[in-house]
Amino acid sequence: MENKKVVIITGAAGGIGLATAKKFAENNFCIALSDIDQDGLIRAVEILEKKYEADCFICHGNLEDIHYIENIVKQTIAKWGRIDVLINNAAWRTIETMRTISIENWEKTLRVNLTAPAFLAKYAAAAMEEKRVAGAIINISSVMSQNAAGYSPAYISCKGGIESLTYELAALYGPKGIRVVAVNPGSIVTNLSNDYKDGSGNNISEQLKDHMSDSTPLQRAGNPGEIANVCYWLSSDEASFITGTSILVDGGFLHNFNAYKMKKLQFPNEF
Repeated sequence: MENKKVVIITGAAGGIGLATAKKFAENNFCIALSDIDQDGLIRAVEILEKKYEADCFICHGNLEDIHYIENIVKQTIAKWGRIDVLINNAAWRTIETMRTISIENWEKTLRVNLTAPAFLAKYAAAAMEEKRVAGAIINISSVMSQNAAGYSPAYISCKGGIESLTYELAALYGPKGIRVVAVNPGSIVTNLSNDYKDGSGNNISEQLKDHMSDSTPLQRAGNPGEIANVCYWLSSDEASFITGTSILVDGGFLHNFNAYKMKKLQFPNEF
């Protein structure tokens, strides 16, 4: 047990969080899984224990609650005596413009997407320092922090903020050997990408996915496992000199000028 490392993963009931939990379980980590979805956490633990014989436990609660955030770290230390990696993955957002967003939705988005990761990092880093663990904190941002759409102002603000926070924490904790890195996924197939609607309430998620894929050089969306692989690698010794930066994992989307439909109009034989 003393040789096993420990990871905390938020938003672990599905999507990128569950894929990341599988990746760490595959590599013999003990795993603390946090999510507001208790049933999803129970299913996740069943998968991890059955397939990987993982040592894990559930931290069910709401990241809007600062006491819950602190208890995630306390419970993890009480169970395993250390924390090696924190994955700040959980997210919440609404699809609406700045014209219509309520103060309640704005503040909830900030609490879940920015305040919770900040204070989880604070408490986890304190535990790492106390135990003299040269750990890693991985913050899941988004390609949208640099490529906004105009219809998710609080979420976009948080993703920009989490990247700036990443640089700040890397500067603070680096001398203790604690690395802090942000990961910027592009279009990834998760439940969070399935709730886009048009003005009449029709779901247009598939159309948006097709548009994103056509604007991505690799011509497809990513899957949660591909983000999980990056998170695990960044937490490993192979990434030991990487801190205070953001890693883009978007299939080339951000640095591509236009959709391939338009490129083919100009150069039908080139693309």
